[in-house]
Amino acid sequence: MDNRVPPRAAGPGPRRRDRHGRGMRGPIAPPQVPLAASRAEAFADLVQDSVDRLERRWPQLADIDFLVLEVPRLERRPEEAWSDEAVPLGGTIPARDGHRARVVVYRRPVEIRTKGRDERAALVHEVVVEQVAELLGLTPETVDPRYGED
Repeated sequence: MDNRVPPRAAGPGPRRRDRHGRGMRGPIAPPQVPLAASRAEAFADLVQDSVDRLERRWPQLADIDFLVLEVPRLERRPEEAWSDEAVPLGGTIPARDGHRARVVVYRRPVEIRTKGRDERAALVHEVVVEQVAELLGLTPETVDPRYGED
């Protein structure tokens, strides 16, 4: 019985079947379903929702960049230093040298302080309102009249 069939050489194209003769596995969920979004993408969507909500009342927010960073940086200038007792949830960078003003929301500190999506969305909005208020020189209640309400 020397009639062995030589194995098929792997070609340059994509593999059509796995070793059991079944098709390749596809994604668990299509890209438009929330399951397919990473935690970072879902968090960025929460920040964008909050910004969209505020931009209806404050059109000048279109001139501000909103960023999401994982954690705050440790090496800061002395005037920007934060205490060892509390990790900031957000921050502002005023406009200077031709750069637009920025509002930064730190993802991991916010996620650690919240349990569910609704609680996280509320805290993200609170942080965005506080940072926008600081940047505009207003009180958070002026920026969003529903600030502080549950």
